[in-house]
Amino acid sequence: MTDVAPYAERRRRAVEALEGAGLDGLVVTPGPDLRYLTGYDALPFERLTMLRLAPAKDPVMLAPGLERAAAAAADGIEGIELTTWADGDDVYAAAAALLGPGRYAVSDRMWSVHLLGFQSVVRDATFVAASRGLPPLRAVKDAGEVAALARAGAAADLVFASIVTSPFAGRTERDVAIELGELLRANGHETAGFAIVGSGPNGASPHHDAEDRRIRPGEAVVLDFGGFADGYGSDITRTVVVGEPPAGFEEAYETVRRAQQAAFETVRPGVACENVDRAARAVVEAAGFGERFIHRTGHGIGLETHEDPYIVEGNRMPLREGMTFSIEPGIYLEDRFGVRIEDIVAVTADGARRLNEAPRDLQIVE
Repeated sequence: MTDVAPYAERRRRAVEALEGAGLDGLVVTPGPDLRYLTGYDALPFERLTMLRLAPAKDPVMLAPGLERAAAAAADGIEGIELTTWADGDDVYAAAAALLGPGRYAVSDRMWSVHLLGFQSVVRDATFVAASRGLPPLRAVKDAGEVAALARAGAAADLVFASIVTSPFAGRTERDVAIELGELLRANGHETAGFAIVGSGPNGASPHHDAEDRRIRPGEAVVLDFGGFADGYGSDITRTVVVGEPPAGFEEAYETVRRAQQAAFETVRPGVACENVDRAARAVVEAAGFGERFIHRTGHGIGLETHEDPYIVEGNRMPLREGMTFSIEPGIYLEDRFGVRIEDIVAVTADGARRLNEAPRDLQIVE
């Protein structure tokens, strides 16, 4: 991740959130939250690395001694006191010295063995999951993060533009998935995280794992793929047809296209996440496919492919400028086909901006 992270400001906002929630501190272990707050992509091993943030206290990171050089080289380490422990030390006693009594939020990705270790030595402290005790730390992106997501989205668009020039008929789903991964890397992705290729009846399974089934003329193919570029994620879905569409497909496709557009037009600051879901679902239900739309409308994206905010019924969190998430309604007809169209969008001051611009009209492939 480069040129996208004002780490000190992020830590300041995290401490401000702690104060607002009445918490005494935040304990962060390796994972996306640690990268977000420090720039340090610590190894997720059994040796404890932790960052402690607390109101009216300087930030402190506790790291294994053999990882000190890596921690000290992190982009956002400036302003953090770095202390270490050695193999053979009582690491939880060292952690206890940084905590003390109080109520702490802990990162959702913390290993349970570490949380149990804290509980065993800091008996007058209580712990809550950060996602339950604090507003989402990473949900609102700064301008640099949105720019990174836009670059990743544009690269994914190029992948789609390339893949539709390849023949589909006669190839296996696995072959197409491999090509998608190669194209992602060729277009600036450090990692190709996933490639769902669901042909014919397999497209009715939203998370179908590409297999050796050969794609046939007259079948729809769901292509859902993405990865990470400059540390930020891409995630796009398009559904194509090999030659003549199967019976009923065009109606389902147009319904999904209109549902995706309706959800997009609903996005603006202050709108509840669930209202975006409702906008997409209303279109699908009006067309008679309501029971075939079997998942939420979207998920946040950033340092993780799935993160807050989640675009789903029951999530009343108001959208804020800088939030980024997918809009991906779908219709799934068992034993026949599936349809899904997905873009990543960013909330702007007065609406939304698409970070994917690959064509949303039906693409016919060979």
